[in-house]
Amino acid sequence: MRNPFFYILLLVLVVLDGWLLSHPNLIGKAGVFFFDYSYLETFPKALGTVAVVVGLCLLIVWAVGQLSKPVALGILAALLAASAYYLFQSFTQYNTGIYKLTGAGFRAGAILLPGLIVLIFGEGLLRRLR
Repeated sequence: MRNPFFYILLLVLVVLDGWLLSHPNLIGKAGVFFFDYSYLETFPKALGTVAVVVGLCLLIVWAVGQLSKPVALGILAALLAASAYYLFQSFTQYNTGIYKLTGAGFRAGAILLPGLIVLIFGEGLLRRLR
């Protein structure tokens, strides 16, 4: 834990993302109910979901960091590329079709989660490069 500012920023963004995901508009609430997204119904559940995803990504970065430098760089670069693709896919999915009717806050939260994953893997790759 070299830079505590990164982890404080990450904590603030996790809380923000949990709040955004737990507050869709009426159409978004119907979608959460219809598709049984019970992990997004309330703020504590959404916060827990986002925290688990971010925690697992931090654990993966730590575990990969224990490997040799060339192997770790390759794995982290692949994870960063995959998460960047996931971010792009989420951005296009939540800005088209029926998803764009779920409310701006919910859409921002749904796009912020892959953004957090990109941030974590990118920071892990940069830290390993130094």
